[in-house]
Amino acid sequence: MMKFRFRRQGADPQREKLKQELFAFNKTVEHGFPNQPSALAFDPELRIMAIGTRSGAVKIYGAPGVEFTGLHRDAATVTQMHFLTGQGRLLSLLDDSSLHLWEIVHHNGCAHLEEALSFQLPSRPGFDGASAPLSLTRVTVVLLVAAGDIAALGTEGSSVFFLDVTTLTLLEGQTLAPGEVLRSVPDDYRCGKALGPVESLQGHLRDPTKILIGYSRGLLVIWNQASQCVDHIFLGNQLESLCWGRDSSTVVSSHSDGSYAVWSVDAGSFPTLQPTVATTPYGPFPCKAINKILWRNCESGGHFIIFSGGMPRASYGDRHCVSVLRAETLVTLDFTSRIIDFFTVHSTRPEDEFDDPQALAVLLEEELVVLDLQTPGWPAVPAPYLAPLHSSAITCSAHVASVPAKLWARIVSAGEQQSPQPVSSALSWPITGGRNLAQEPSQRGLLLTGHEDGTVRFWDASGVALRPLYKLSTAGLFQTDCEHADSLAQAAEDDWPPFRKVGCFDPYSDDPRLGVQKVALCKYTAQMVVAGTAGQVLVLELSDVPVEQAVSVAIIDLLQDREGFTWKGHERLSPRTGPLPWPAGFQPRVLVQCLPPAAVTAVTLHTEWSLVAFGTSHGFGLFDYQRKSPVLARCTLHPNDSLAMEGPLSRVKSLKKSLRQSFRRIRKSRVSGKKRAANASSKEANAQLAEQACPHDVEMTPVQRRIEPRSADDSLSGVVRCLYFADTFLRDGAHHGPTMWAGTNSGSVFAYALEVPAAAVGGEKRPEQAVEAVLGKEVQLMHRAPVVAIAVLDGRGRPLPEPYEASRDLAQAPDMQGGHAVLIASEEQFKVFTLPKVSAKTKFKLTAHEGCRVRKVALATFASVACEDYAETCLACLTNLGDVHVFSVPGLRPQVHYSCIRKEDISGIASCVFTRHGQGFYLISPSEFERFSLSARNITEPLCSLDINWPRDATQASYRIRESPKLSQANGTPSILLAPQSLDGSPDPAHSMGPDTPEPPEAALSPMSIDSATSADTTLDTTGDVTVEDVKDFLGSSEESEKNLRNLAEDEAHACAILIK
Repeated sequence: MMKFRFRRQGADPQREKLKQELFAFNKTVEHGFPNQPSALAFDPELRIMAIGTRSGAVKIYGAPGVEFTGLHRDAATVTQMHFLTGQGRLLSLLDDSSLHLWEIVHHNGCAHLEEALSFQLPSRPGFDGASAPLSLTRVTVVLLVAAGDIAALGTEGSSVFFLDVTTLTLLEGQTLAPGEVLRSVPDDYRCGKALGPVESLQGHLRDPTKILIGYSRGLLVIWNQASQCVDHIFLGNQLESLCWGRDSSTVVSSHSDGSYAVWSVDAGSFPTLQPTVATTPYGPFPCKAINKILWRNCESGGHFIIFSGGMPRASYGDRHCVSVLRAETLVTLDFTSRIIDFFTVHSTRPEDEFDDPQALAVLLEEELVVLDLQTPGWPAVPAPYLAPLHSSAITCSAHVASVPAKLWARIVSAGEQQSPQPVSSALSWPITGGRNLAQEPSQRGLLLTGHEDGTVRFWDASGVALRPLYKLSTAGLFQTDCEHADSLAQAAEDDWPPFRKVGCFDPYSDDPRLGVQKVALCKYTAQMVVAGTAGQVLVLELSDVPVEQAVSVAIIDLLQDREGFTWKGHERLSPRTGPLPWPAGFQPRVLVQCLPPAAVTAVTLHTEWSLVAFGTSHGFGLFDYQRKSPVLARCTLHPNDSLAMEGPLSRVKSLKKSLRQSFRRIRKSRVSGKKRAANASSKEANAQLAEQACPHDVEMTPVQRRIEPRSADDSLSGVVRCLYFADTFLRDGAHHGPTMWAGTNSGSVFAYALEVPAAAVGGEKRPEQAVEAVLGKEVQLMHRAPVVAIAVLDGRGRPLPEPYEASRDLAQAPDMQGGHAVLIASEEQFKVFTLPKVSAKTKFKLTAHEGCRVRKVALATFASVACEDYAETCLACLTNLGDVHVFSVPGLRPQVHYSCIRKEDISGIASCVFTRHGQGFYLISPSEFERFSLSARNITEPLCSLDINWPRDATQASYRIRESPKLSQANGTPSILLAPQSLDGSPDPAHSMGPDTPEPPEAALSPMSIDSATSADTTLDTTGDVTVEDVKDFLGSSEESEKNLRNLAEDEAHACAILIK
């Protein structure tokens, strides 16, 4: 008993204070395109735009870096939004007919979004005591009149109600009932029929007392609110939308039969039965409805007519189109996703006689497209943010920190050459409202995303706005089956309607084998490796000029002629032969093809040694891309790994076989206790854990749970999970040299000693001699848990620098005098072994303590907010329950832990990637990354202000009902600013920090994400490898977590009892 009495020590106040200066959890910003947008608004005076979503999120955008986010209490769809022009206030309508008033308010110089008021329309008759029993039904349309002080609400019951916006209360006695309108309609038009829902409300541009009302049946009414009478009536067909002309002498209406009409507002004729112009643009065959129409005049003559829909029903009824017509020029903008709404950026000052539209912004379900209407040809304007991350489905992601300025400039230049802007185009991004108060980031960060279509996209992740820089495509190297079909489809395209493909969202992949699975980039040599679904490993190098060259191909058989295995999956991709043209940017040098062509599961690159290592479900290989020759191939298949031969695209998996293997696994787990008794002499810590079955042993480790070992012949046990290069001691303690480490799904770790010819002093390339690899160590974890990551620590317990960092004096050289150690992280525990003996030094059994499994691991530098020169290197890990834990290195002592991702969000957990400075990204939807920070100092969040020209008085402020959280996720999960909890539960006060700060000296050792040697932790979303274990965790997480919490509470109580004794 004595040796356990002092295991729990009291919290050190000095250490707790230091933790508060190092760690703080914040969800800071959402990158990408909002998921499932449903509404759009634009303030022409402040130049800001708002997007509402189906989950109730409201996002306001201005200049790059100016972002505001709010979330309605109820997760209802935002159907409409309207800015109170120039006031920084927004009125939103939800599908439950509730209205919400949002305000952009300033605190301490920075602006944020708050919900001030809300209003729910009553549904019972006679709610206001009025004599007329009016029934308020669903609100169909909202119009702000009288400088935004009054809102008109059109309903399904043909009524129009008026609302005081400042208090969100109904104005009594001003309701426009359908009966008042019908009295002004000719008798033959009534015929006992209802007017139908109010489809459109449009305010008069010069006289705010006049409102243009359009009813679904086709009746158009100009209502004079001041005199409470009808000024004019137009009798048309079934209505879709309305628009005033600039001089208010004309009205434009669009209809359900695909036509639009122009009406003259002439007081002489009442009512107006026929329009001055009526046309069906894509007739004479039946057409779909024109959902919305805009009419804009120009000082240079003519006018723009812009409308959505109206396509021929039979031929192009499935197209998503916006048509732009000016004089004789018609362009049919053809999009790949559904149109939500659109607006023009034009002059809105009353003294201006012309609209003169500058740009057209179209919000689609999957992207935002802006067109320059002042330049001939109406080209698209590149968006500095809101780019669709999922233009092709994301299959992996990686982050590269502290990118050198020279490489950054070369990548930006390559991206500009991909999409050159017309010389005559002078229009920049038109949404420029607000001011970004954040400091210019001191370091540049790259976010790389691999996609299903074989592309890798480079994003500027240095600040709040995620800006696209460059797109690398690997499909041009391979022959695909769809090229011939595409050419035939394009040849058959008619000249009418004049379609023009717009936007970059393309959900269809040419060939699923092109999908990118792993990416690694060396930021010092501009070399990278891209690995795909069909076993292709591509080594590329950045070039500033286009070239035409052939790509050498090497084939490596990972099965090593092993008998009894037959690959039943997809075929490998056929590379093109001969010289191929490559544009400026990353150009392929070598293609390494793995056989069998299974998806690549791990990859790492060491540019100083010119080596690339890769692994699949069959084994791993090592390739010398300088000499273009293979160095090593090792098969990791177990004799029972039959599923590994079927591949992800195979359909021959048998349900009977899966059930048989499941029962076999259960039987083996039942008898595993007997087998473990024979292995009690092993030094592996999990053997001691297995001995806890006896009741008298329970007191020995009160907070640990029993873990069932995994079977040695589980399917897919040969999958290579991680690869790692290190210059360390493997053969003996006196001589260090290059090594390669590989970890598998069955808990095996292979360490190879490499003989790499040394480069000459001052030379970049090593001699042209063969590289040799010799197996030095092989470690088998007792519980056979998958090895998630491997990293070697130097004599001071810090990670080794990246390739070229030490040789170019870009980082402090590692300590090669003291003994090195290797950190092996499995799904169940972290363990540090001494080198070269590989004897256990320190361990932390996460699954035994927390009842969870490790999913992502990275080494990160945490800088102190109190001391510029102090920083610590720690191990950050994400579990299958969505929690983030931080451990000290090499002591593996728990520091803090936070709840980050919902445990049900399997794809979010699978897509998480950590950065080197304590931040992270994960997908909250197919099109959005949530950015979070674990560091108290390194925080990237919106810091912005907005010039608002309305007086804010106490009466308006008194109506505020709640403050919006700092950030609310678009998927309906509000982020909560949590104080980090230390081991004793003490909270951490919040810190308000600025952007990235310069790296302190200790952080110059550049700890990296240890899934690869290039700080690129590659992760997968739902289109990648969501394993069976992930689904098991999801299905059983609720019951397991409750049980674990009960066990933990009992263990804590028991531990206290032991201390009292």
